[in-house]
Amino acid sequence: MHRRRWVIPWILLLFIPSGAPWAFSAGMSWAYGVTGEENPLARLRGVLHYLTNPLRPAPQLASEGPIADTDDPPFGVNTFLEQEAEPEKRERTVRMIAEAGFRWIRQEFPWADIEIHGKGDFEDRRHIPYRSAWEKYDHIVDLAGRYGLRLIVRLTSPPAWSRRDGEARGAFAPPDNPEDFADFAEAVARRYRGRVFHYQIWNEPNIAPEWGSCPTCAVDPEAYTDLLCRTYRRLKAVDPHIVVIAGALAPTLSLNPYPPNGINDVVFLERMYRAGAGACFDALSVQGYGLWSGPTDRRLRPYVININRALYIRDVMVRHGDARKPIYIAEMGWNAVPDEVGDKRFGQVTEEQKARYLVEAFERIRREWPWVAVANVWFFKRASDRERNQSFYYFSIVEPDFTPLPAYEALKAYLRQPPRMDPGAHTAAHWALRWEGPWAESGEGVRRGLPGARVMWTFYGGRLRLEGTSPAGGRLRVEIDGGPPRFFALNAGSWSVELPLTVGVHAARVTVEAGPVALARIRVGRGEEEMSPALGLGWLALVIGWALRQNARSRLQDRM
Repeated sequence: MHRRRWVIPWILLLFIPSGAPWAFSAGMSWAYGVTGEENPLARLRGVLHYLTNPLRPAPQLASEGPIADTDDPPFGVNTFLEQEAEPEKRERTVRMIAEAGFRWIRQEFPWADIEIHGKGDFEDRRHIPYRSAWEKYDHIVDLAGRYGLRLIVRLTSPPAWSRRDGEARGAFAPPDNPEDFADFAEAVARRYRGRVFHYQIWNEPNIAPEWGSCPTCAVDPEAYTDLLCRTYRRLKAVDPHIVVIAGALAPTLSLNPYPPNGINDVVFLERMYRAGAGACFDALSVQGYGLWSGPTDRRLRPYVININRALYIRDVMVRHGDARKPIYIAEMGWNAVPDEVGDKRFGQVTEEQKARYLVEAFERIRREWPWVAVANVWFFKRASDRERNQSFYYFSIVEPDFTPLPAYEALKAYLRQPPRMDPGAHTAAHWALRWEGPWAESGEGVRRGLPGARVMWTFYGGRLRLEGTSPAGGRLRVEIDGGPPRFFALNAGSWSVELPLTVGVHAARVTVEAGPVALARIRVGRGEEEMSPALGLGWLALVIGWALRQNARSRLQDRM
């Protein structure tokens, strides 16, 4: 009987690189690629869960069509610059962020820290000498501009004066009059007009305490939609180019709207749409926490929270006709909480795993989710280390004293790689394109080239399609990976050129041979690289078959 005990350890060897038979090595890599699990038993369980994906309706993602605001680099990070009392530390933070290769900062502009003492009062009298409450935020905007970073301003945190009962319902409860919030948002937008174009309206309105924390403070999708729509109209009146981002929805499974719970993010969004929210935002934001699994987790289970949950949010958007709107991942991270801190609600990884996961997350988003405009790492650093006893603290990628953690160094190496175009429908304004010769902008996202004009870029994918317009006689030369040129005579009027490729990273060089030629869109397809459940079924069948055979042998030997 004792021989049977070895069956389970032998199965586990299939998941351990140092002891796995070569026949299963591909399966092991595949298993991590669909589960994001590193523990052997969790990986096996995860494969079983992944193989049930086809039993549920697949989310509609509408990944092939054009999506607004996705031609810029997607690399963002969250900051707490308003908590840095010393201007020199703010600048050092922003400088390190720029040096790492980030292109975006998501930064809170708390209402309670700007319009502090009463409506229309923007003086800070909490300290002597009194000063303008704008002073700190002016500095943040100045720093972002100086270091070439774009700001996503998060408007949150109402002051106590905006509620009749002060903070009795919690510091984050909504104001009694949503127009007060809209007034504040308009004041911020007017002050930074032409310098800040992205505003997120509230944060996690679907959970407590972000919409109040008293026993009767129920989260309310309809009330949030009302506040969002009022603010949207006011911001657009200031500058129609402002991108209004709906408040990041916290992934949650509860349907109890009262604290300490909240409303399921998918349900909350559905109710927002029914209340008319679709006309009141340009982009949606979500939280992208991996918790207990890595960024390659492709399991789709409505009652499980993993990074793949963003697909359910995208599905709601597509079903409501918002396929052209992007998603901003407001916060993305893994928690390297040490064993001595008891709170493990955000999961637990090592600092090395956190570094690897963040890089893998960016790579997956770029290759597979063309509907994501920006993903923001949660977070850069805290102003001090007084929160070391809290798990929240261990999302950081830099210590309060500016010591880089492994995640900072890994991201710096990744983000500073040469620009690359990834799958999706892109315009001629994409950040990876390098232009030479006689090109001219011809309308938004279109470039018109004369003979001799060329454009070059690197891209990842398995298909390439160029689209544009040309008069009769237009002609292009296209070279891929330095290979022999291919010449294309273009149709008069609208034209398209399509090139099937092997899946991978390629270098393209397109030259106008005769023109003028207008290049309007570049479509990159993923090709046939999808991880097939059939591979998983075959691999799992091998594992089970091998285990059954071993078990049968053990039984036979026991009888002998």
